[in-house]
Amino acid sequence: MAHDEIGHDGAEQRYDGGGEALGLDAGGLLALRAAVKAWRDGPVADASRKMPPRLPRFTTWSGMEVPDVVTPAEKPVRYADDLGLPGEYPFTRGVQPTMYRARLWTMRMFAGFGTPEQTNARFKYLLAQGQTGLSTAFDFPTLMGYDSDSPRSLGEVGMCGVAVDTLRDMEVLFDGIPLDQVTTSMTINGPAIVLLCFYIALADKRGIPRTKIGGTVQNDCLKEFIAQHAWLVPPRPAMRIVTDMIEFCSREVPRWNTVSISGYHIREAGATAAQELAFTIADGLGYVESCLERGLDVDGFAPRLSFFFDVHNDFFEEIAKFRAARRMWARFMKDRYGAKKAESWKLRTHAQTAGVSLTAQQPYNNVVRVAIQALAGVLGGTQSLHTNSLDETYALPTEDSVRIALRTQQIIAEETGAASTIDPLGGSWFVEQLTDRIEAEALEYIARIDEMGGMVSAIEKGYPQREIAASAYRFQRELDAGERVMVGVNKYAVAKEKNNIPLLRIDEAVQRTQVDNLARVKASRDGEVVIAALESVREAARSGTNLMPPIIAAAAAYATLQEVCDVLRAVMGTYADPAEF
Repeated sequence: MAHDEIGHDGAEQRYDGGGEALGLDAGGLLALRAAVKAWRDGPVADASRKMPPRLPRFTTWSGMEVPDVVTPAEKPVRYADDLGLPGEYPFTRGVQPTMYRARLWTMRMFAGFGTPEQTNARFKYLLAQGQTGLSTAFDFPTLMGYDSDSPRSLGEVGMCGVAVDTLRDMEVLFDGIPLDQVTTSMTINGPAIVLLCFYIALADKRGIPRTKIGGTVQNDCLKEFIAQHAWLVPPRPAMRIVTDMIEFCSREVPRWNTVSISGYHIREAGATAAQELAFTIADGLGYVESCLERGLDVDGFAPRLSFFFDVHNDFFEEIAKFRAARRMWARFMKDRYGAKKAESWKLRTHAQTAGVSLTAQQPYNNVVRVAIQALAGVLGGTQSLHTNSLDETYALPTEDSVRIALRTQQIIAEETGAASTIDPLGGSWFVEQLTDRIEAEALEYIARIDEMGGMVSAIEKGYPQREIAASAYRFQRELDAGERVMVGVNKYAVAKEKNNIPLLRIDEAVQRTQVDNLARVKASRDGEVVIAALESVREAARSGTNLMPPIIAAAAAYATLQEVCDVLRAVMGTYADPAEF
């Protein structure tokens, strides 16, 4: 429906439902194009002869050409089709009608190191500093499905995250933290089903209804095969496990996000923004199709799928990526899969500033990088945000550095005005054009993946792995040649740099403490109950029945992470990366 507005010159302008000024009709656009051409041929050419451009090519961090200026002639806006209003299809401008005017994004700082006792203390510190949600980092043995007393765990226990071997560790980890009031994110993939079952078993033990606990488990097996390589079983059995979790939680743990479909690690491995977007969305489509093959109703599980994106250095490219992601997901869910509920169309996402952009050289520069990236995440419309700490190229963050990272978010929220209006860069011709271009490039990748039979088949063929490796190689060559600048690394470097920043050091005694604690749990549990519980897990794995109930029972019996994972590996097999380049 048309409505009237008064322009800046006082003249009345008429706008149609698509948001375009009727005064800028086809003839007006032609005249504008001619004016832009005359501008480039005249004033721009004259200025360039006097002062040549400072770069031979202007590109985004991902290598996409950046125009000098964008006008409505290059980017006509179809408002209703491409933008819509916040909280309305296709959600380009945000998934909630009021966005941050009603509630700020969740400030969820990644935390986890050493023993459960140490991480519990860090959790409580962060909550006291104003953090609004927990995010748990696990150590490498836990990520790979091994206990702290495994020979494979030697030297790694508690080093890059918290060690969790049994339900007892989960009890200590969340001691004094109300599970029905604080949402928890757990960054784990291959053994995600076991950690989620530990968490549910903990809630059961505390008498908290499963319907009251909320949070997210990353549980993105596909991106592990593409980028991070911390898997448990081969791709197709891994998809079965994820589908079991989605099926179970959609019935019994309705506030839980059962998959955080993660582009973060894809981007950290060297992908461009468009590749991150394409492969992440394609992973999400793979999970949807697996659930539909199981016979699940799309509107029964899709509202609890969530996403996790990187926020890299290129400010406008990152903002455009988030906007394109929401629009793409909404259209796929509505048009390809026939979802009827608006909640099924919404792409809800967590975001994290780019770890790979942090530098060991001049580490205080990282504070600036993180602040700009965090602002891009907010302007892009994320629902949850983690900001990296300045010292993370050296070690896990200290309390002081993680407080600065959290304060960065709080300053953006409280002091900048960025949270006062919804999608403030929406309608920028440059941002809208960049959103379209990233979306178009991502859709080309998805079309190729569809031709291969979907993401699982594409992974088995090594397609996304090769594309990411090629992009990472191109970027490194640009950096080495000085065509891409990293401040303090290949430009503005300091000859004799002193980086004597305080570091968090994990005492190797953590392993002895954790192994001793595990031994006490094993000695005190009922061995026959554990054996029977593990046999039930084995039978479910063989028969195809849902794995969640028997693994929750095994968790409640204090079966260990590795004991459950070893059963799954024995039945479903192991996997080796094809390493195709």
